[in-house]
Amino acid sequence: MIADSDSASRARAYEEAAGRLRAQLGAMPVVPPNHMRLTALDLFRAAPREAPALFYFDATQDYGDIDRYSDRLAGAFARKGVGRGDRVAVILQNVPQFVIASVAAWKVGAIVVSLNPMYRTLELQKLFKDCEPKAVICHDDQWDNVVPAASLVDPELLLWTAAREFQTRNDGRVLPKAGQAPQAHALHTILAGDAPAPPPPVLASDDIGLLLYTSGTTGVPKGAMLTHRNLVATALICRDHFELNGASRIFGVAPLFHITGFEIQMVAAFAAHAAMVLTYRFQPRVALDAFLEWRPTFIVGAITAFIALMNQAEATSRHFESFVHLYSGGAPIAPSVIDAFAKRFGRAIRSSYGMTELTSASHLAPNEGRIPVDPESGALSIGRPTPGVDAIVVDDERRPLGPGEHGEVVVRGPGVMAGYWRKPAETDEVLTNGWLHSGDVGFFDESGWFYLVDRKKDMISASGFKVWPREVEDVIYGFPGVREAAVVGAADPYRGETVVAFISAQPGAVIDIAALSRFCRERLAAYKCPVEIRVLDDLPKTESGKITRNTLRDGLRGQ
Repeated sequence: MIADSDSASRARAYEEAAGRLRAQLGAMPVVPPNHMRLTALDLFRAAPREAPALFYFDATQDYGDIDRYSDRLAGAFARKGVGRGDRVAVILQNVPQFVIASVAAWKVGAIVVSLNPMYRTLELQKLFKDCEPKAVICHDDQWDNVVPAASLVDPELLLWTAAREFQTRNDGRVLPKAGQAPQAHALHTILAGDAPAPPPPVLASDDIGLLLYTSGTTGVPKGAMLTHRNLVATALICRDHFELNGASRIFGVAPLFHITGFEIQMVAAFAAHAAMVLTYRFQPRVALDAFLEWRPTFIVGAITAFIALMNQAEATSRHFESFVHLYSGGAPIAPSVIDAFAKRFGRAIRSSYGMTELTSASHLAPNEGRIPVDPESGALSIGRPTPGVDAIVVDDERRPLGPGEHGEVVVRGPGVMAGYWRKPAETDEVLTNGWLHSGDVGFFDESGWFYLVDRKKDMISASGFKVWPREVEDVIYGFPGVREAAVVGAADPYRGETVVAFISAQPGAVIDIAALSRFCRERLAAYKCPVEIRVLDDLPKTESGKITRNTLRDGLRGQ
């Protein structure tokens, strides 16, 4: 526990450092105070009922449709006692039912708990024990995983839905076949009914709107409590920055159960009265077809998704001509990938930075102009702090650092979470007087551009020298034929750790490992060069598309 005097002193130091950078960047607009009293439900309800809300394969739902369906589900929730502060677990892919379930939860004042549909029974048991959901909605093909984990949930509030509902195309490239789940628990029975909506909820901007689990900096899942104030503020900032409006169509490349999908795709769409284009989950060929069919105007996703699109032989500049803005975040971006994409499609991918605890984006590159690359590390800038956000960099003693000095990125702003669900100690560890310690190592330059080096836990110590995986990966991405790259540390009795690289090849390419090793040695200090390079068909990823270095690292330890 930090003494009060130390905490006050640290707060002053953070404030002074933020003030210096704020003065350097100049005055920035902030979210108007009256908007800070709104809830995510208010944003949804402000959209015109006749405006398109969802495009799902060959079908369209407008805001009025979503309103009616969510009324029926909210009415069912209310009749079974689901109310303010209760948790509703939504375990769905990018389907219309995800949006309906989220809005319905808010209509009874409940908290959405968004969970990954890939979770198995044991994982769900741990999370259900922590958040104690009052209701659960999952896919039919996951029913047998969910039910054993939900033993304390009222059986009448265990509901399933199918991916092939709300459309008729039944694209077998991405949509699974129907699972075996009891008809008595079918969500569509409720949505097809005519039960009355519940009375308006008592919902405040400081109420928790979303509980989203994240491994954070420790690897132990923790529920980040994101208030309606967090959700609204970030959505409005994103709406304005990405120039979203009622004519915008947001392509859902990020999973809605991930903070990027939930906030920048769904809640930002509500704020802009825009529509989302959903395709169940990301599949490159399906996405390319949807680009031509629905003409989306905005996309934000992991760089691996853009790499996957770029690796489709049939992809052309025509597929991307409808987009006004393309953004990537969630992981550092190799400048060579940005250049290759621009050369092939004539479109620029812009950078961003955020995390679950920040309600997604805290830094964004401007929509136009050159994004700087740090000449020393080769890192592409993640952008500048968004309106109303302060960001600084601190050392291991949490003392503010100046331009060019590497340390932990610390952020304060309207998107900073309220804390971790039922984990006060973990909350105190990362929150200091409203400042969130990100666990990411980075720096800023004299012009206020921020750069990431890597996660603290991913740093490799080779013979006492620090090696940041991203720097090595950026070099590897510059080698012809490399599709994906991930660098991790392997235990070494002499050096402590050595550098091991995992790569996958572009379609039809054959990687000459010896030539790649020489390529690295010509561009990196000897201690940074991989001592081993392994080629895999595909690198392991999260559902949101981030390469999971920890999976590769754990595999090395097991050998």
